Amino acid sequence: MRGDVATTFNPRVLLRDQLDGFITALGQDGREVLGPTIRDGAIQHDVVTSSRDLPVGMGDAQAPGQYRLVPRADAAVFGFTVGAQGLKKFFHAPQEQLFTVQREGRGLRFVPTPVTVRKLALLGVRGCDLAALGVLDRVLLEDAYQDARYAARRSDVFIVAVHCGTSSSSCFCPSMGTGPRATQAWDLALTELLEGQHRFLLEVGSDAGETLVAALGLPHASQQDVAAGTAVTTATAAGITRSLDTNGLPAILQSAAEHARWDDVASRCLTCTNCTLVCPTCFCTSLEDSTALDGTAQRTRQWDSCFTADFSYLHGGEVRGSVKARYRQWLTHKLSTWQDQFGSLGCVGCGRCISWCPVGIDLTKEATLLREPSPPNKKEG
Repeated sequence: MRGDVATTFNPRVLLRDQLDGFITALGQDGREVLGPTIRDGAIQHDVVTSSRDLPVGMGDAQAPGQYRLVPRADAAVFGFTVGAQGLKKFFHAPQEQLFTVQREGRGLRFVPTPVTVRKLALLGVRGCDLAALGVLDRVLLEDAYQDARYAARRSDVFIVAVHCGTSSSSCFCPSMGTGPRATQAWDLALTELLEGQHRFLLEVGSDAGETLVAALGLPHASQQDVAAGTAVTTATAAGITRSLDTNGLPAILQSAAEHARWDDVASRCLTCTNCTLVCPTCFCTSLEDSTALDGTAQRTRQWDSCFTADFSYLHGGEVRGSVKARYRQWLTHKLSTWQDQFGSLGCVGCGRCISWCPVGIDLTKEATLLREPSPPNKKEG
């Protein structure tokens, strides 16, 4: 079991030259190691077998409607923030067949499609993405109805977090209590130290993590190493300028259903669904049934978005037919009614919805403006 990471134990030092051996150790016992890689011009988690697969010396520049990779002046291994997607796709599949239906005499036989379970070691998980997994666990594992397929994929995962040593202008994790130091449970956590000898402060958060570290024979960290690690995340937090005031926000949004600001944002929103696709906590899906010529049928589940017109289609029409209604639904659910449903907000402050919105709509700005009285010269409704 992973322990409480508020107080970790037995910090060690992992030298940069030992990183390949560390990755190899993560892959023991049949685990597939997934870490940050460069794919299609963005950081994405994929299979890694050595540090050569990691984005060494690369950073990123993010802002509303902007994302690009940029070379760093150093050889930092984790010198970027977050990529296009979190970890959701590995556990809450973008598309999957649920079952097939076959004729059997005069009846039908339903055959569940087996779940492909990968034994994973996740390397380089940021605090916001780790918190997002916690949100998805609350929704898909701990609610009244458990998603058995999600549960199977989450059953055997070893997590190596990375406390952030850099930030982007889209980040607002301190407002959500999710970073830059990871606050949710992990097996091991790394803080990259670039001053002096290139190394990592390695903290242990579980018995499984302690077993792996002990096998590597890593030396214990000095007080100077621990202080250096604290200084890294403190400096990162100080550099984050974007914020979201969550105090009383759920009630404020519920009372702002007719605020004129919804019309303003609707005039810019393209309903492209980018924000929901890159969001690490959005979990909405739709079902599709199809029939083959041989009489068999199958049911498929795929990611969907509350920004599509069909998502709220009911009895001959869309419940939320306007762009205004759809954006209002998304923002209000994320920052208000999610609290009523699951006991927390549905946002972890990663900033992806800001960076990957083609027109640069900023969730933090919209939520802040909705606190203000609706302008009297705007038609409400």
